[in-house]
Amino acid sequence: MGQTKQGVTIVTGAAGALGSCVAKKLSDKGLIVCAIDVQPVPEQDGIRSCGREVDLTDFEDVRRSIAEIVDLWGPIENLVNIAGGFVWETLAEGSVETWNRMWAINLQTALHMSMASLEQVKASKGSIINIGAAGASQADVGMGPYAASKAAVEKLTQSLSRELRPVGARANAILPSILDTPANRLSMPEADMSAWIPPDEVAHLIGFLLSDSARCINGALIPITCGA
Repeated sequence: MGQTKQGVTIVTGAAGALGSCVAKKLSDKGLIVCAIDVQPVPEQDGIRSCGREVDLTDFEDVRRSIAEIVDLWGPIENLVNIAGGFVWETLAEGSVETWNRMWAINLQTALHMSMASLEQVKASKGSIINIGAAGASQADVGMGPYAASKAAVEKLTQSLSRELRPVGARANAILPSILDTPANRLSMPEADMSAWIPPDEVAHLIGFLLSDSARCINGALIPITCGA
């Protein structure tokens, strides 16, 4: 794998199964990782923290957190937007509030972080990686709110990649199918888990996309589905 530079790499949603895995993987590869979440993420194993919970749906709170991170750890090079959530709800039995919630925690979190760190990423010629969803391309029953918000993440990524290209920075999105996490195993105990995606595989792909070996990859929407 090609070498990465040494600006700060922010990982959001770092208290979750995927976020914590990604933060550790990137730190192990020598990146300066700052982990943030809606709950405080303690510093451990070389992973930095801004030292408080951050409401990523609140743009002003996000801006403050970016300023704090830069003050503590230095300029931002990369941003990995993992924070998000899932709700299964049919339109007939659902509510507008569910759609608004999915929009807020899946799209607005990535949007706010990208906007607040954009100039720093541009200056460092770094990368932004968003987590979309393979299921966003064909929404099944009950998947409307989640799939719509993740489809919006894809469009944000594509537009952002064009905006970053002239300065040598990049934006890409990873579209996983079901992740093999304790929460998913608990909620779907009867499911066929053979094609579920280990978080470590997503972390490995993120590490590659942040490296110089991926410098020509920009605007990509990369499915990781085990062919399911």
